[in-house]
Amino acid sequence: MIHSLSIGLLLAGAGFFLAGTVGLLRFPDVYTRLHALTKADNLGLGLIVLGLMLRAESAAAAGKLLVIWLLVLTASGAASQLVASWARARRIKPWQG
Repeated sequence: MIHSLSIGLLLAGAGFFLAGTVGLLRFPDVYTRLHALTKADNLGLGLIVLGLMLRAESAAAAGKLLVIWLLVLTASGAASQLVASWARARRIKPWQG
C-alpha cells in the first residue's frame, strides 16, 4: 500500500513539473511564465518529497527531505521575485490578451 502511494505521489509530482515546463514554454510573458513555473514546480517538488518520505529509512532522512523542500521553496520565491523586479525595472509590460 505504501509502495503504491509513494509511486502515485512521485508520478503526480513529475506531472506538475511537466505542467510547469509547458507553462514556461507556452505562456506569453515573463510574469505568467514565472507564475506557472514557481507554482507548479513547488507543488511538484512537495509531492515528490512526500513520496520519498514514505520510502525514507529513518525519521532523520525524512526530516532532511523536508528541510530541502523548505529551502527550495524559499529560494524559488526569492528568485522569482528578483526576476519580476528585474522585468518591472525594465518596464516590461504584462500581457494584456
